[in-house]
Amino acid sequence: MSTALKQSTPEVPVPFYQPTGNEEQLFEVAWQRHLPLLLKGPTGCGKTRFVSHMAAKLGMPLYTVSCHDDLTAADLTGRYLIKGGETVWVDGPLTRAVRNGGICYLDEVVEARKDVTVVLHPLTDDRRLLPLDRTGELLEAPDNFMLVVSYNPGYQNLLKQLKPSTRQRFLAVEFNFPDPDTEADIIMRESGIDAEGARILVRIAGNIRNLAGIDLEEAASTRLLVYCATLLKTGVAFDDAIQAAIIEPLSDDRDIITGLREAIGIIRG
Repeated sequence: MSTALKQSTPEVPVPFYQPTGNEEQLFEVAWQRHLPLLLKGPTGCGKTRFVSHMAAKLGMPLYTVSCHDDLTAADLTGRYLIKGGETVWVDGPLTRAVRNGGICYLDEVVEARKDVTVVLHPLTDDRRLLPLDRTGELLEAPDNFMLVVSYNPGYQNLLKQLKPSTRQRFLAVEFNFPDPDTEADIIMRESGIDAEGARILVRIAGNIRNLAGIDLEEAASTRLLVYCATLLKTGVAFDDAIQAAIIEPLSDDRDIITGLREAIGIIRG
């Protein structure tokens, strides 16, 4: 299968996640009430870490699928494969989560083909059903199954939008970058960098984020700041760390790269 799948188990330690609002409470209520959940927010703001954190906190298996242009409904539900000279049915990650219980997380769901949302619809209402046309099965999701999807509404084109009819099947939680103090704390905890270094990176990110949507398609994410801080902590020179972890990942346009380098130089003083 072409899915990029990761499955975690209840034994995995709870990953660090710093709440910025009531997102943990909303997730737990959605879990308890068998409601699907939609997470929306910019790249690198903590959506995937949040889901991993909550799955471990609840002690549930997590099936994570990174959606892409070639992802089809069959990649999620399963297909017949030839094994040992025989044709056998092999469940996809969504089907395994429905059969066995657990949280199925579809990251950047708008990147998948349109037939993916069609197969999700019966799971996102009170039926909580997964039809498997190829096997003739109609699976009813158990109480310990939850569907979570995410996407970045700021990074879409006309061909990649989540339809209102799909969005309205989910509870939705909006994510954004943390406030400066919280973001600095996250950077320090994740990288071991000191407070002064973390605050400088947060100031740099704040200025770059003001350019997002104008000169840049994406903002400087908390993830990139952690990467940069990790380089600095290991002794990489500041300019080199900034170049490798922030500037180059944000753009391939040499004029924009030059502008970012100049703007960061001004921030450093």
